[in-house]
Amino acid sequence: MNLEKSSPWDGLHEECGVFGMYDFDGNDVASTIYYGLFALQHRGQESCGIAVSETSGPKGKITTYKGMGLVNEVFTPDTLETLKGNLGVGHVRYSTAGASTRENAQPLVLNYVKGTLALAHNGNLINANELRRDLEYTGAIFQTTIDSEVIAYHIARERLNSHSAEEAVRRACQKLKGAYALVVASPRKLIGARDPFGFKPLCIGKRDNSYIITSETCALDTIGAEFVRDVRPGEVVTITKDGGIESDTSMCLPEEKEARCVFEYIYFARPDSHIDGLSVYASRIKAGRFLAQDSPVEADLVTGVPESGNAAALGYSMESGIPYGTAFVKNGYVGRTFIKPKQSSRESSVQVKLNVLKEAVAGKRVIMIDDSIVRGTTSDRIVRMLREAGATEVHVRISSPPFLWPCYFGTDIPEREQLIAYNRSIDEICEIIGADSLGYLDIDRLSQMVDGRPICKGCFNGVYPMEPPKEDIRGDYFDKEINLSRKLERM
Repeated sequence: MNLEKSSPWDGLHEECGVFGMYDFDGNDVASTIYYGLFALQHRGQESCGIAVSETSGPKGKITTYKGMGLVNEVFTPDTLETLKGNLGVGHVRYSTAGASTRENAQPLVLNYVKGTLALAHNGNLINANELRRDLEYTGAIFQTTIDSEVIAYHIARERLNSHSAEEAVRRACQKLKGAYALVVASPRKLIGARDPFGFKPLCIGKRDNSYIITSETCALDTIGAEFVRDVRPGEVVTITKDGGIESDTSMCLPEEKEARCVFEYIYFARPDSHIDGLSVYASRIKAGRFLAQDSPVEADLVTGVPESGNAAALGYSMESGIPYGTAFVKNGYVGRTFIKPKQSSRESSVQVKLNVLKEAVAGKRVIMIDDSIVRGTTSDRIVRMLREAGATEVHVRISSPPFLWPCYFGTDIPEREQLIAYNRSIDEICEIIGADSLGYLDIDRLSQMVDGRPICKGCFNGVYPMEPPKEDIRGDYFDKEINLSRKLERM
């Protein structure tokens, strides 16, 4: 589901997706990166891009193409044909900081005294403003409003005093605070870096004589690559033709201090992905089972709000014995170009994207599973749609705890005053959304859901793995009614 300050949508955006590839045999990688980005489209639908270079050609020549829209909207066969190179990086973007404009699309390409860099970034830095000001006072001129450009500049500057590109990446990362998964292409190397807390996922794959670094394993499956391993939180990996995979773990923290974003398992990642050795699908099944154990209710049907609610709904059904069924039909063809209804008919926006199967719910007590409630506006409308379709009761179960705090690490959870759970009881929320009952996943269940892996729970309990910023670092996106085109990208 989507979230925007002036929008009726009540949910979360993904962050971004990164994909890098190095073919040692010299084959072009652009078309493969395209399919990898296609598999990561769920992580961002605002913009996308690919940058490639020839490792056997002259240093400094990078061919780039990027634009606003979905992967299959931006790239054509003719476009991909022009992207010649056996080393490249790709990116799909949803902005959590910085406006949604073509200038802010990634990958970013830098030409500097030591050569070239192409960079793709997923995450959010909490000290980006400070780092940016430092660069500006030493003469840097920025072309974008995104924190990714700050990272690229620092890598370029550190390269002047480093023996290698990977050393420059590590030294730059030591200045960064917050969440990042990076893929960087230097003239002869593919480099990946993950923040020490491991907020964002990153993994390594291999296909024939080429290596891949990407956000999720589903992208590896799509291109027929084998999974090699996850990049460790705090690790910098370097892939070269001569050395294969080289690792620098000097920034890694003790495992108990890591803090993965739990929403990768609840919502962001595709269910067929594995993150840090754990199946996303299995995690969602567990969440549903826990909901059935902790918030049981008599009903005739369990159904999920597509897509992220489906696996949790199946888990609830498996644990409770109540039949699982499809109650919603999702229109998968509504993309960025959808013309939104006017303010006076906003409720039809939900129904254009989602419709109820009347035959499935009429005369039944329905348990509706969703991944989260942010403001409550969409939940209210979906509950009403079920009732209008003939459901006699609607019981809502949420496969995450209530949102009580904002996120500063790449998830667009707004300020506390805009959250429906802030200063309200569960009974009050239940009344607002019009449900017969409401149950959330208990916060203590989160660790069980991810088999004990260290996770960040800051948006639920206000305890962050690092001190949050004292200023809002998330940019104009949260302050102005801009970028209207992203209101209805996904549910």
